[in-house]
Amino acid sequence: MIDTERLLLRPWREEDRPAFEALASTPGMTARVGGLRNRAQIDAMFARRLEDQARFGHCYWAMELRGTGKLVGSCGIRIAGNYGYAPVAGLAEIGWRVAERYWGRGLAREAAMASIDWGWANLDAPVIGAWTTIGNKRSWGLMERLGMKRRADMDFRHADYGPDDPAGAMIVYLIERPHGRPAATGPAAGAA
Repeated sequence: MIDTERLLLRPWREEDRPAFEALASTPGMTARVGGLRNRAQIDAMFARRLEDQARFGHCYWAMELRGTGKLVGSCGIRIAGNYGYAPVAGLAEIGWRVAERYWGRGLAREAAMASIDWGWANLDAPVIGAWTTIGNKRSWGLMERLGMKRRADMDFRHADYGPDDPAGAMIVYLIERPHGRPAATGPAAGAA
């Protein structure tokens, strides 16, 4: 689907489920986003990726090391849900997860840059958004390095977390379509 210098981003396959489970819910991975997930939550996350791909033609894709087939994370663009009502509902949303053993190698940035480029070329979205908790400095730091700008006016509380759970307080970043970069008109264009 998307080739970068070191990565291949591609749709998930059912046989990826065990590898997805191994990378999606580890203490380090989930420390800033609500903690470890149970089996039902992991299954729901995986199902969402398959559903997004089938419905929109894109999702948070499987991220593998080129030439090895080794699954090292997930990155891509999906269409945001409403999270119980949020100002980001319906936006093109970029997201990433990289297995802990691959942190610090620039893989998330490489995949995110390629995904944003893909979004501008294939979607008619005027902006691409991302959100996380204020405590997830690595994630919002990457958002800033990608050229995204904080939009405090769009911050929201995620409905999947209790009112006192800090993991539910989302901070929002957006990046606008570059000037001179026309909106896509192909098959994926209507997805956003």
